[in-house]
Formats: sequence, C-alpha cells, structure tokens
Amino acid sequence: MRHFGQLGAEVRRRLFHLEPQSFDRRSDAPVLAAALGATLYCPATRPALAADVRRQAARGAVSMVLCLEDAIADSQVRAAEANLLTQLARLAAGPEDDLPLLFVRVRTAEQIGDLTRRLGAAARLLSGYVLPKFTEATGPGYLERLAEAEAALGQRLFGMPVLESPELAHLERRRSELLGVAEVLAKHRERVLAVRLGVTDLCAAYGLRRSPELTAYELPLVASAIGDVVNVLGRTDGTGFTLTGPVWEYFPLPGGGPELDGLRRELELDLANGLLGKTCVHPSQLPVVHARTVVSHEEYRDASDILRREAGGVSASDYRNKMNEAGPHRRWAERVLRRAAAFGVARAGVGFAELLSAVRGG
Repeated sequence: MRHFGQLGAEVRRRLFHLEPQSFDRRSDAPVLAAALGATLYCPATRPALAADVRRQAARGAVSMVLCLEDAIADSQVRAAEANLLTQLARLAAGPEDDLPLLFVRVRTAEQIGDLTRRLGAAARLLSGYVLPKFTEATGPGYLERLAEAEAALGQRLFGMPVLESPELAHLERRRSELLGVAEVLAKHRERVLAVRLGVTDLCAAYGLRRSPELTAYELPLVASAIGDVVNVLGRTDGTGFTLTGPVWEYFPLPGGGPELDGLRRELELDLANGLLGKTCVHPSQLPVVHARTVVSHEEYRDASDILRREAGGVSASDYRNKMNEAGPHRRWAERVLRRAAAFGVARAGVGFAELLSAVRGG
C-alpha cells in the first residue's frame, strides 16, 4: 500500500516531485509510524464492517481502528466482539494485499489475548491493538498481555496507547503520570508504534467541548496537556515516540457541508507541535488529513539543504525567504524527510487545494 495509491499514475506525476513510497504491515516500525496518516475509527458493531474496510482502503485509508470501546454502548460489547470475529474472518477469506493496517481498540487488557485466540487464523490481519485510558497503573497490564498475544500468535503486534485519563488532565498529577508512563513505554519500546492523544476525554474532565471554529490548541487546558506530552514523550533524542494528533469530531452533513477549515488549521498546529497522524471519525476527513500531510516542495528543499551540511553553518534557503541553520534545524529536517517518504513531496507550485481536489476526485 501507499498513500495516494488510489490516484492514477498521470495524476500522481502531475502532483508530486517525489511520490510516496510503498509499505506494508511487515515494514519497519518507524516506516509504519510515519505512514499512519488519518486513522479511521469504525464501531465494531457495523454489520458490513468487512465491506467498509475494503471500501475505505480503496478510497485511500491506510490505517483503521475497529473499536470495542467508546464507539459502542456497554450493552453491545459481546455482540460487537462476535461481529468483529465474523467480519475479520470474511476479510481473511479474500485478498489481503489491499487491506489497510488494522487495529482493534479494546476495553480491557484481558481482551487482547482472548480476541487474538478467538480470531484464529484471521488474527494475521491485525497490526495490533489500541490501548485506551492508558496510565502508569494500567499500562503494564496492557503491554504484558500484548507481548503474550504476540508470542502465542508468532507474529508482531503493535500497541498504540491512548493518553486520555484524568491523571493527565489534572495539573497536580500530570508530571508524575507522564514520567511514569514514559518508564512503562520505554520497557516495551519495540511494540509501541505510536502514542495517541485522547483530547475528547481530556475535555470531558472539565465539561468542555470545542466548537468547529476552535482547534484543540485554542483551549488552554488542552494545549498545555499536549505541550507536556510532547515535552516528555515526543523528544528526538531516541527516547521519544511518534505522537498522533487529537480527534476532529466534526464532519460535513450528507450531500454537502462547510469546508473543514477547522480541521485544516488543527493539522497545521499538529505538525508545528511535532504530531504526525490524526484520529478520524468520518471518511470525509481522510482527504484533508492526507493532503495537508504531503511535504511541500519548499519544506523538502530546506530539509535536504540542511542535511547536506554536515559541518553546520547557516545559509539562505533556496526559496530566499528564510535562514536554514544546519545544527538546530537538523532534527526538524530528519522529520520532514520521514514524512516525505510516507506522503510524498509536492511539485513546486502544487499546494493543499490542488492535492485535496485530486484526492476528492475533483
């Protein structure tokens, strides 16, 4: 699979200076973490879940989460599990090369081993599990059960912890909680693909809900939590992890709706704060996320110039509009090139609007 693979070859040549690289669920963890993109969440109760997965993959989804947690009612858990087993068996009976990276969001650590066992041969389709309400206290249980399931299956399984608990929202507990979570994650680094931010639950701790006109970064309480997570878990010194952007819960009404300007603005701020990828709840969000994540020609030229300068120093950018300082900007440049490998580099003069129009089929 690869991003924008649903576009025709001629369209890709017109849009991209460098096209996105191919990958599959057996690729190295850093490649997969950078390529997650818009991760589409689907309730595991959907009666046509297998068909939904194939349809969204054909439209450009490369990562999906089949949810047994907040997306379904408490009374639906057993029925949702049964449906999940049936739908994954249907997917396993067909071609697999065109499937996205598939994750299951569980409610408890015990579900990981139980579902892996009950899935049987269909478990091979899974790239891993999403671990909700992840804290210093609950984290070890999740990751230990994940390691056991991986050993029993004989196949790599990743975990994606979600930071969304009151321990993170409350200022007096946040520092110790984040440092504790960092220790837990460090012990299982090889199976942590990315760390996700659950901003809806952080808002819920204070009875807040942002409007479609506001990004998460315009709520000081949420912005401070994101900043602290990046500070502890997003470092580029080898101790950090890929962090994904918070869910955007608004989408156009059927038959049309306002442009997703708020989502685009939040994506700009996600990238500026070192977050890559986005939790999505509606297919209409995917083109916006992927179009904005493409590396611009200017970013690529700057990053390439910086990484060529082994001895340091300062130079004017090729676009003659900024200073490129090889030392301080090096890790930024490395991030840009990782994103470029996954999402491609736009041709000079090709921007968000043209990319979005192409992905939407306009």
